[in-house]
Formats: sequence, C-alpha cells, structure tokens
Amino acid sequence: MKKTNTLKGVNSMPAGTRIVTYICLAWALIVSLLPIGWLVLSSLKKDPMARPGFQLPESICLDGYISTFKDLHVMRYFGNSLFVAGVSVVISVVMISMSAYVVARMEFKGKALVNVLLYSTMFIPATALTYPVYNLVNRLHLCDTRSALILIYSCSGIAVSFFVIKNYYDNIPRELEEAARIDGCGYVQTWMKVIFPIARPGIMTAAVLAFLNNWNEYYWASLVLITREKLTVPALLSTFTTAFNTNYNGLFSAMVIIILPPVLLYCIFSRFFIEALSGGAVKG
Repeated sequence: MKKTNTLKGVNSMPAGTRIVTYICLAWALIVSLLPIGWLVLSSLKKDPMARPGFQLPESICLDGYISTFKDLHVMRYFGNSLFVAGVSVVISVVMISMSAYVVARMEFKGKALVNVLLYSTMFIPATALTYPVYNLVNRLHLCDTRSALILIYSCSGIAVSFFVIKNYYDNIPRELEEAARIDGCGYVQTWMKVIFPIARPGIMTAAVLAFLNNWNEYYWASLVLITREKLTVPALLSTFTTAFNTNYNGLFSAMVIIILPPVLLYCIFSRFFIEALSGGAVKG
C-alpha cells in the first residue's frame, strides 16, 4: 500500500517536475555508488596502480581478501567494533529514550534549559573534549580498554538520538497514556507497555544512527586504545596504510570488507527509517 501510494504520488507530478526528480535521484545514486564501485573494482585488480580508474582488471585477483582474513585476522577487530558499538548503543538508547519521554510528555521547571543544554552538545567538537575526557578515563584506570570506548560512545551523540526520539514521542496521542493511567499503569509501565512499542521505529532509527557513528568512529578509538589486539576496525584501517604501503590490492580489499557491515546494517533496518519518517509526518 505504501509503495503504491508513493508511486501514485510521483506519477501525479507534472511531466517536467517528474523528469527533474528522476534526474536528481539518478545523480544522487551515481554520486553515492561511484566511489564504492571504484573501490570494489580496484580491489579485484592485482595492481590497481597499473590499471587505475574504472579500467577492468585483466584477471580477477582475490589475494587481498585472502590475506586480509588469513594474515591480519580482521574478524578479531570486527568483534571488537561490534562489541563496543553494540553495548554502547544499548546503554545510550535506553537512557536517552527514557529521558526523552520525560522531556516530551511532562512539564517541569527548567525544561527549556534542559533542551538547550542537550542540543548545544552538537556544537562541541571532539577535539575540545580531548583533555577532560582522556583525563577522566585515565583517572578511572580505563586506558587501553574497551570499557573506555563504551563509556565515551555511550555519552556521545546524545543530542541527535534525543532529537529523533523526542520528536517521535511528540507525535504519539496523549490519550493512550491517559488510558494506561486509568488501567493503573505508572510512568515506567506506561513507557514500557504503551509508548515503547509505538515509538519503536523512532528508537530503532536513533539506535542505527548511533551504531553507524560508533562503528565508523576513529578519533577516540585511536586515542584510547594502544594494544593492537584491542583496536576497532577504523583504528585498524590506519595501520593498513603502513602494512600495505605498496600492496594497494590488499589495502582496497580491506576497505571493502570494512565498509560492508554498516551498509548491510542499513539495508536491513532501512524500513525503520521509513516508518519513523512517515510516523512523524502526521501528528495524531
């Protein structure tokens, strides 16, 4: 039904507007896929520098993929990234979804100030937080541990997740909460049994965005972690440029392997983004 309505909306546009829309979509698709296509094609060449650009390889070479898995044990670092990003997302989303519910549905003194303070964190660069955060991690004796990254990631990106979840809460009818209160539910039960199931698309959208941000984060991972076996995937990628300083086939193969998980994750959970956007478009 949704796909039919979408196609019907596009087909109902004037011919000129429809052509411009298709041209813009095609251009966005080309710009998005062109670098990935170049990267995949280069990873299949034995010597990408000998046949640069989009020249087809003389023969398909998979040596880079084999060495990435066999010699560099890349799956170990995938496990590190998955553990750190996954645990931090669970912690942050649970805390933010509950705090966003309080701000969105309740009235209290200082509510506007809380919103301003939370949104203001979007404008603070990571470099400005380097000394206080690293000093805190050092005092907690968490340097060179994955727990330090989990702590940092759980507290980063709060503003974006808060904004997405709070906006979704604002579009849930208050009558549902009133009915739950009449049935004897408290605030926690109302959130768990009524609000959370309805707001699942918005919460999942915030969770996926946070996961992608944590998965691709390089600055804190390279700053906090020292032991090679504890590195996450982005931090490991910086070492590939040294390990493969002349083996571009191996470098490009490693990059292809590293970007696959977030792409697959987004493809799997893309429906939550659509539900969140459509759910927030119509109030009530």
